[in-house]
Amino acid sequence: MILQEQAQTLISALGLDFGRKRIGVAGCDGTGLIATGITTIERTSFEQDVEQLRQLVNQRQVQVLVIGLPYSMDGSLGFQARQVQKFAKRLAKALQLPVEYVDERLTSFQAEQLLKAENRSPSRHKALIDRKAAALILQQWLDARRAQSYKSVIAAEY
Repeated sequence: MILQEQAQTLISALGLDFGRKRIGVAGCDGTGLIATGITTIERTSFEQDVEQLRQLVNQRQVQVLVIGLPYSMDGSLGFQARQVQKFAKRLAKALQLPVEYVDERLTSFQAEQLLKAENRSPSRHKALIDRKAAALILQQWLDARRAQSYKSVIAAEY
C-alpha cells in the first residue's frame, strides 16, 4: 500500500522566492524529497521573467509553482505579500500552472545564516541567498506535502 501511494506522489515543482530585483528558483527531484537551488533570475520585465521560467518549466516538466509569501511577523498580508500574490496570479495564468503559497518569513535570514556558516559574505552573494531561500520555501512545501500523504496512508490502513 505504501509503495503504491509513494508511486502516485511523484512531483515536479518549482519553488520561487520573488523579489523586486531577483527571483530565486529551486527545483526538486521527482520523488519530492529534496529541494535544490537552481538559478536566480535577474528581473527585467514580466515577459522576460515568464520566458525564463517557461524554459525551466518545460525542461523540468513542472506541475506546480510554490511561491514564498512574505507574511508580516504578526501574520497579516502586507504590501509586499500582495505584490507577490499579484505577480503569482499573472505567472500562473501565463504558464497555465497551479500556484501554492508557503509562509516565507525568515527564509532569507535562514539562507544568510547558511552562507555565513560556509564563511561566505551574504552582501556579496545576494543571488545565492535568493536561490537558497527558494530551496527553503520548496523544502518546507515538500515536507508538509509528505507529512500529509503519510497521514493519509496511516488513516487508510486503520
